[in-house]
Amino acid sequence: MSGRKLCCVAFALSLMAVTHAAFAQSNSEIIARVGNISVSRADLEKEESSKLLQARYQYYQAESKALEDLIAQKLLEVKAKSENITADQLIDREIKSQVKDPTEDQMKVYYEGLETEQPYESVREKILEKIRQLRTDRAKTAYIRTLRDEIDVTVELAPPNANVDLTNAVYRGPQHAPVTLVEFADYECPYCQKVAADINRLQADLGDKLAIVYKDFPLPMHSHAEKAAEAARCAGAQGKFWEYHDVLFNTKQLDVEQLKEHAEVLKLDTAKFDKCLDSGEQGAAVGRDKAEGTRLGLGGTPSFFVNGHFFSGSFDYKALREKVEQQLSEPAHQVAMNAGK
Repeated sequence: MSGRKLCCVAFALSLMAVTHAAFAQSNSEIIARVGNISVSRADLEKEESSKLLQARYQYYQAESKALEDLIAQKLLEVKAKSENITADQLIDREIKSQVKDPTEDQMKVYYEGLETEQPYESVREKILEKIRQLRTDRAKTAYIRTLRDEIDVTVELAPPNANVDLTNAVYRGPQHAPVTLVEFADYECPYCQKVAADINRLQADLGDKLAIVYKDFPLPMHSHAEKAAEAARCAGAQGKFWEYHDVLFNTKQLDVEQLKEHAEVLKLDTAKFDKCLDSGEQGAAVGRDKAEGTRLGLGGTPSFFVNGHFFSGSFDYKALREKVEQQLSEPAHQVAMNAGK
C-alpha cells in the first residue's frame, strides 16, 4: 500500500472515530426542540431505532473494511522490519513473485465472458492487467492470512448496539453466561437452516461461556414459517422447545401435518400439541417477536445480536466464533457490560 493510500485509510479511520463518538453521545442530550417540546437522543433512539440500526451497521461494515486494510499494511510492516527489509521488498518477494501471467488461451476464455463488441486485440492488455490484479490480490490475501497466524492481532471494533428484549426468553445454556447470542430467524429461511448446525457447534465448543436465545422473525415470502414458529412454541409449552427447534432445522419439513408428526416423534402430548397449533394459541407470542424485529429495523434473516451488538447475513462457524470471542475478550466484554448499565 502506498504512503498516500495509507494516509487515506488513517484519515478515514479518524473520521469514523469522530462519527462513532457522535453516536455515543449521552442519551439525555437534547437534539431538537419543537415549540416548547424537547427531543432527546433517547427519544430518537426509541422512536426511530428501525431507521438507525441498519445505517449504523453499514457504517460499521465500511469501518471494518478500512480497519482490515490497515491491519494488513501493519502486518506487512512488522514482518518486513523483522527481516530488515522494506514492506515493498517483502511484497515483491512473497506476493508479486508468486503471480504468474495467464496464458493466451486463458485470456481468450476471459474475453469470451465479456459483454463487449470490441475485438480481442484491442482489449488484450486490459484483460492481462485485470487478471494480474486479481491474482495479486488473491496471493496477498493468502499471505496476509499466514501473517495473522504468526503475529497476534486483536480486533476490538464492535458492531452497533441495540437493546433486545429478553423477557420470558428461552435460553439454551446458562442465562447469565458471559456472552448471549440472540438470533432472529425463520424456519423456512435456507440461510437460517444452514447456520443452525454452526450455532449448535459453537455452543457445544464454548459450553457455559455462551447462551443462545432464539427469536421468531418469519418472513412474508415463506408461507410455512409462521406456523412452524407457532409449533416450536407449542412444543416449548411442553418443555421441548429446543428439541423441536432442532428437528425443524434438521428435517426442513414444515407442512402442518409434518409439524404434528414431529410432535409424535418427540413424544409430546399430541392432543395438547394439536389443539395448541390448530387454535393459533402461540400466534400472539410469535407476533411479539416479529414486532420487535420490525422495531429494530431488521431487514432479513438470520440477524444476530451478540451481547447486544448487531450483525446480519450468512455467517459460518468461524465468523460466528470470532464475533463471540470478541465479546469474551476482557476489553470488549467490559464495554458491553458498561453499555448495558
